[in-house]
Amino acid sequence: MTAPRSNAAPAPVAPSLARELTEQSEIGEVLLRSLIRSQLRLALVVGGAFLTCLCGLGVLAALGASFPLLPGLPGLSLAWLLLAVLPYPAAIACAAFYARASARNEEHFRELVRDKP
Repeated sequence: MTAPRSNAAPAPVAPSLARELTEQSEIGEVLLRSLIRSQLRLALVVGGAFLTCLCGLGVLAALGASFPLLPGLPGLSLAWLLLAVLPYPAAIACAAFYARASARNEEHFRELVRDKP
């Protein structure tokens, strides 16, 4: 048995954001541009913070050059110790923060675009 035909128009299909992205419509482009902007903003903030810390480290090294050799490490000044050791943990910390924040941005984008039943 089948249902009788009706003259009513079919229910409109709500546009999904995932479809907007795949069809590359204006809405999809706006969504994608917002993701790119947020990732660029994050990269500039993290890069700027790292460069600021690196410049501050250079200033500390210049100030440390006026200090005598460290008592426990003969032949190694404070300036060389600052320049040889501190940039690496700072770079690793900035990279870890960037990776986590970038993944969080992408997850928010995925949640926004995901089709909800």
